[in-house]
Amino acid sequence: MTKPDAQVDHLVIAAESLDQGVQWCEATLGVTPGAGGEHPLMGTHNRVLRLSTPQYPRAYLEIIAINPDAPPPGRTRWFDLDDPGLQRAVHLQPRLVHFVARTGDAASALKALHRLGLDRGPLAHAERATPQGVLRWQISVRADGQRLFYGALPTIIQWEEIHPADALPASGLALQSLHVWHPRLEDLQAAHWAIGLQGVTLEQGPPNLVATLATPKGIVTLESAGT
Repeated sequence: MTKPDAQVDHLVIAAESLDQGVQWCEATLGVTPGAGGEHPLMGTHNRVLRLSTPQYPRAYLEIIAINPDAPPPGRTRWFDLDDPGLQRAVHLQPRLVHFVARTGDAASALKALHRLGLDRGPLAHAERATPQGVLRWQISVRADGQRLFYGALPTIIQWEEIHPADALPASGLALQSLHVWHPRLEDLQAAHWAIGLQGVTLEQGPPNLVATLATPKGIVTLESAGT
């Protein structure tokens, strides 16, 4: 069996609302996020920005929020968006909460994690409409919506024909690095190794996910500590 070869796909910024997320993005990163879309499966919607660099090809930033106009999804939403503690945190301001890793064989990646006793969740089929066509993908979502390891164990995604970053214009943003701190360092290292994850530095310490971006405002560091 070929070992999965995962790469950083996108950073997840949780916001109380997309309006709040846009204001945060303009004030913090100096750019206005582009249009995203709606996720009927989860009752959420997003705005997106390209972050691609040679080290992180096709990477992008997603600002995501519960869609107040969507019907309840009948399940727990992804990325812990229904968690009261996270909701209190993003009420104050949007923040980095998670990242998603893409692979060409999501099923194999999930099996590799399962062998370590880690349930990243089953693959769900999702889609959203864009001007370039319908985006379709498979994504690992636990029934309880949990991110695991305080967001440091990525959600697994496998895109179909279209990848959203291919149609995103240059944003003036570039992902420079992604660092993870966690007290269960060996467990997290084993999980990242099992899926062949590249581009993420791991260190021992209190849980924190730290992304460093080049922006029109200079170098900006986003952290997840407290979520």
